Amino acid sequence: MEYEPVIGLEVHIHLKTKTKAFCGCSTEFGKSPNAQTCPVCLGFPGSLPVLNKVALEYAIMVGLALGCQVQEYTKFDRKHYYYPDLPKNFQISQYDLPVSKDGFLDIYLEGGSKRIRIKRAHLEEDAGKLIHETEVTLVDFNRAGVALLEIVSEPDINSPLEAYEYLTSLKSIIEYLGVSDCDMEKGSLRCDANISMRPKGTSGLGTKAELKNMNSFKGVRDALEYEIERQTELLNDGKPVIQETRLWDAKELKTFSMRTKEEAKDYRYFPEPDLPPFIISKGTIDEMRKTIPELPREKMLRFMKEYGLNEYDARQLTSSQENADFTERCFRKYPDKNKKPVANWLIGPVTSLASAANLTIATLNIPGGEDELVKLIKLAEAGIISQLVAKDVLQESTAGLKISSAIIQEKNLFQISDTGVLDAAIGEAIQENPKSVESYKSGKENAVMFLVGQVMRKTGGKANPKLVQEMLKRRLSDG
Repeated sequence: MEYEPVIGLEVHIHLKTKTKAFCGCSTEFGKSPNAQTCPVCLGFPGSLPVLNKVALEYAIMVGLALGCQVQEYTKFDRKHYYYPDLPKNFQISQYDLPVSKDGFLDIYLEGGSKRIRIKRAHLEEDAGKLIHETEVTLVDFNRAGVALLEIVSEPDINSPLEAYEYLTSLKSIIEYLGVSDCDMEKGSLRCDANISMRPKGTSGLGTKAELKNMNSFKGVRDALEYEIERQTELLNDGKPVIQETRLWDAKELKTFSMRTKEEAKDYRYFPEPDLPPFIISKGTIDEMRKTIPELPREKMLRFMKEYGLNEYDARQLTSSQENADFTERCFRKYPDKNKKPVANWLIGPVTSLASAANLTIATLNIPGGEDELVKLIKLAEAGIISQLVAKDVLQESTAGLKISSAIIQEKNLFQISDTGVLDAAIGEAIQENPKSVESYKSGKENAVMFLVGQVMRKTGGKANPKLVQEMLKRRLSDG
C-alpha cells in the first residue's frame, strides 16, 4: 500500500525580552550557570509570578503577523510534569485560551503556494538545561523561566520539504518582527515534529510519533525522511506504529525511542491560581497591529514591482530583514532604473563570499560598504573594468580590508579597449589554437568563446570581452 506523511510542527521561540517571563531575572545568554535565578524562577514556596508585559506584546505581534485571531480573554495554566530542569515540577503555560489561534502561513514551492494553518500560538516559560557529564548530570537554571512562544501548526504538511519551507518562512517572519534572534545554536528556536502515515488518498490520521532533539532545519528534514521510512516499513509489515516521543540522532541519522507519548490528560492542566486572566482590548490589538513592519512576503512583492525583479531574485534578497535593508540601500545608490545588475552581484559573488565566511551579505565586511560596492558594480557594467576583474577586486577588498577603487587604481586594472593591443593578443591566440579556429570555421560558434578566454588570459583578465569577441569573429571571417 502507498502511504503519505501527515506532519504537524511545534515551534518554540525564545522571545527577546531582557527579563524572564514571570520574574526580573536577566535573560542574557552565556552567563555563569545558575547566576540568573531567583525564588520565582526556582519555584520557591510562597513566590509569586508577574507576567512580563513585553513578552505578551511580542506574542500579540506574532499572532497578528500570522493572521491569527488574537484572544481578547486569555489565561495561563499549570502543566504538570517532573523533570530535573523544571524546578516547580510544573510549567506555567496556556491550554484552552491561548494568546492567539486560527492563523496561517503560506509556503512557496515549485508547484505554487500552499497554506499551512496555524492552530495556536501560546506563551509559556522554558525549563532549565541539563549538562551530562561522565558520572553525573548537572543542572543550569539560567534558562528556566525564559519567555517562550510556542507556535503549533495543524497537520497540513505532507513532506519534509514542505516542513523545511514552513520553518524557513516562519523564522524569516519572526526575525522581521524583531521579537527573537531565532538562533538555534543558543536554543532560541527549537522545533518538535509530529508525524504519522496514512494510506494515500484518505483523510484520516494515523498513530503519530513526536520527534525531538533536532537542532537545525536540515535536521528536521532528515529526521522526517527517516521516520517516513521507519513507519512505512512497520505498516507494510503489518506491525503497529506506537505513539511515542523519539529523539533524533544526527550522527547515526536515525530516531530512537525516548518515552511513550503523553496525552493532555497526563499533564493535569488547571488554571494557574497565581495569575489572573488577562483582558486584551480591541484598542490594544489595533495599536499593536500598527507596529507590524513590512513582512517578507509584502517586501518581496514590493521589490518585484518597484525594482523590476523576478520572483526568485526578490525572494532571495528579502529572506532576512538585514539583507533586504542592505539590498535596498544598494538599489537606491545605483543610478540606473534597471536594478538587475545589482541583484545579480548580491545573489552571486557577494553571497558566495559571505557564505564562505559564514556571514550574510549585510554583515560581509566590504570596505566602504554599499557605496563602494555600487561603485564597483557601476565600473563593471560600464565596461571600465571587466566582470572577472571586478569579482577578483571584491574578493581582495574583503580579504585585505582595502577599498576596491584603491585596488583598481594601484594595479591599473582598467579594462583594455585599445584595438591595437587587443589585435596583438588575438593574433597570438589564433596562432596558438588552430583546432579552435578550424572548429569555428566549420560552423561551431561556441569555439570562439574558447579563443576569447585565451585572449582574456593573455591580458590578465583586463580585455574587453565583448570587443574581443567582435574582433575575433571579424578576423576569422575575413581569414
